[in-house]
Amino acid sequence: MTTSRASRLVFDGHIAGFGTAEGTRVVVGRWLRSPLGSVVDVMVERADGTRLLLAPRDDVAELVAATYEFDAVHVVPVDLRADEGRRRWRLRAGPLTADLTVGARTGVGHLLALVPRHQALAPLVATAVDPVARVVLDGVRTRGTAGRGRREWYLATDQHAVTSVRALWGSQDLGAVRPVRPSVRFGFSSVPPTPAVTRVLTTIELTAGPSRHGH
Repeated sequence: MTTSRASRLVFDGHIAGFGTAEGTRVVVGRWLRSPLGSVVDVMVERADGTRLLLAPRDDVAELVAATYEFDAVHVVPVDLRADEGRRRWRLRAGPLTADLTVGARTGVGHLLALVPRHQALAPLVATAVDPVARVVLDGVRTRGTAGRGRREWYLATDQHAVTSVRALWGSQDLGAVRPVRPSVRFGFSSVPPTPAVTRVLTTIELTAGPSRHGH
């Protein structure tokens, strides 16, 4: 008899998404706990549609690039300093420099705070929430199929607005913060169009392939 084995990886942290006047859109994954430790990865879609992954290590780059779609992957120094008191994030990732100011909890955030945050139940809750997310948040999906046949669930439990961004690509000023439009195209889901930091449990199910059992 042949069966398929699957394992699940859980990433616990925040996803920040914002657009810029120049047209570049940025998605930052700040993972406080993950199978790879405490890590930060940055997905960038430039104004011309080029999709880039900026990852701090080879193992991070390998896992993220196998799950999402990019035109280029770069392993570069990635550093994120979060000043909780001043409500600011300071990001340095290869050519990208971004300073974010985090504002008040959003209306969506107040609703998300009611969602049960339980790791074992996260895929079930994300599945239940998906039809609502599709209607309320343009481009956002909370469950779907990722790269290499993997399945993925996003369980969001809080959200705060990003009120301002100072971003540079090399020496080029990317301009003021803007909505994430058009939606980013790294996988089955985009981040919310309104710039925000969302608290999230991400579950990725890996299919290990068939195993054989005989009698």
